[in-house]
Order: sequence, then C-alpha cells, then structure tokens
Amino acid sequence: MPIKIENRAETSLPAKTQSWIEDITDNLPKEHLRGIDRIRLVDVITDPRLKAINQRTELPGLYHPRQGAQAAWLEVAVGVLLPGGKPLHKRLMPRLSFKGNLAAVLFSLVGQHYHLTLRHSVKKGQVETAVKAYTEKHLRLWHQKQGGFRAKLFKPFQPTIERWGRSLQKRAAAEQKKRQAAGS
Repeated sequence: MPIKIENRAETSLPAKTQSWIEDITDNLPKEHLRGIDRIRLVDVITDPRLKAINQRTELPGLYHPRQGAQAAWLEVAVGVLLPGGKPLHKRLMPRLSFKGNLAAVLFSLVGQHYHLTLRHSVKKGQVETAVKAYTEKHLRLWHQKQGGFRAKLFKPFQPTIERWGRSLQKRAAAEQKKRQAAGS
C-alpha cells in the first residue's frame, strides 16, 4: 500500500515536491516503511507534546508512532526547511538545498520508525545513534543513485575527502577539550 502524501502547508513548495518524496521513499526498503500510513507536510509542527515554542518553530520533522487503531505517520515542517519572511539571500540557499534537506528529514523519521518498531535489538539509549547512522547510510546511497556529473567526478576522491573530514573532526574535538580544560 503506497504512503499517502498530504499537503497542509500554506508555504509555496517547489513543483516536484510530491514526486521527490515518492522517489525518496522508493529508495528505502519496503519493510522499513511497513506501518507508516502517511506523510503530512505542514508549515510548523503544532504538537501538544512539544512544550517550548522554539521547539515547534525549529523542528523539521516529527514521527508519530502507532496509537491504537491509528497507524504511524510522519509530519514534515516545510516552514522550517523553506523559511519565509527573510531577505532573498537567506531564502535562496534553503530553496536550492530543499530536496537534500527533505531527504535527510524523511530518512531520519523512517529511521526512527524502523528502530523503534521493527528493530528490537536496539536499546533505548542507543536509538539516537542508530537513527543517525541509518540516516547517513541512506543519504549516501540516495546521493549515489542521484548520479550527475559532479557525483561521478568526485567519486574516486570520496575516500580521501572522508578521511580528511574524520581527521578534522578529531582535531576539532581535541581543540574543544583543550578549551574546556582551560576554562575549568
């Protein structure tokens, strides 16, 4: 059964948003999507479980688990991914990266569903890291399937770039530890 896509957002979306969502979900294994009924696009997530107002305005997506007879569903805040009421230069970059950001949000929400309902070997404290790894893995696979000239051009250099990124992360972590030690 295909996942329903409900557009309840008043924000003007790019023309191919629905086909992008279908393409993104088609790249995921069907068993990971089992139990998800719909994807709802809204401007801002207004869930009573979110107490702070800034949580509601900055949260890009929310997973709603199955409750009774109601199936699980995903809620994506388009207003966070495409901010309005800002200068042109601050609206342009989110528009250009909308497809990738939408994919990241959907992969993380489906990862939450998968690890909370279908994978019982993951402990409660490990869910966040498991979802992050799931999102990164599927984003990488999705980007490879997107192809394009740039992807084919940089594919041979990808291991070196990833190695550089890991070394930069280690260096930044060591720098942060030094700052914390000096500040104590």
